[in-house]
Amino acid sequence: MSQTARGRFITLEGGEGTGKSTLQIALRDRLAGQGVDVVLTREPGGTPRAEAIRALVLTPPGGKPFAPLAEALLMNAARSDHLDELIRPALSAGTWVICDRFSDSTRVYQGVSGEVSPEALQSLVAHVVGPTCPDLTLILDAPVSIAQERRAARKGPKDAQDVFEQRDLDFHQSVRLAFADIARSEPDRCKLIDASRLPNEVADAAWSHVAQLLSSAEVH
Repeated sequence: MSQTARGRFITLEGGEGTGKSTLQIALRDRLAGQGVDVVLTREPGGTPRAEAIRALVLTPPGGKPFAPLAEALLMNAARSDHLDELIRPALSAGTWVICDRFSDSTRVYQGVSGEVSPEALQSLVAHVVGPTCPDLTLILDAPVSIAQERRAARKGPKDAQDVFEQRDLDFHQSVRLAFADIARSEPDRCKLIDASRLPNEVADAAWSHVAQLLSSAEVH
């Protein structure tokens, strides 16, 4: 009896307004065209318990954000449930998973303040993620001014910003630089994509990396 081939795990990272959700759908459609079963998910979230934590972190009671360490712990609590209930079972069943944000976002968003050490964040990743690391991480990079314009365009006048979107331009610039640092430090896993281009151009650039992953999966 043949064993089901493991699915592949792709994560999409980057600052607010860089087009992760749009790219996620485009990649799913292209993979589906190749006969690949794909599930789309997001972090924080992806399961009922993780979605409850998402709401708590992004729109905290009283409107006051949690401290960075508390945010990191909550994000990883959500991630633990997400991995156990959705990501790992899907990969074991041979399904590809494309996740909008994962552990790199926690390393960046809760790390840029300097209040949580890189060592502490890496320790959380090691304990929570363990061997379930992404096969490919696409980091979408765009100038903060462009990302800000996109966020403004997609929101209506009554749409409230979450606690991260509300932060100042210096924070978002620090986020952009931190993601670029991760891309440089882990070039085998992470690919930096110029997200200032049109959505179809971004999808084409991203697909070149996904196609390589698909070819290696077919070989094995």
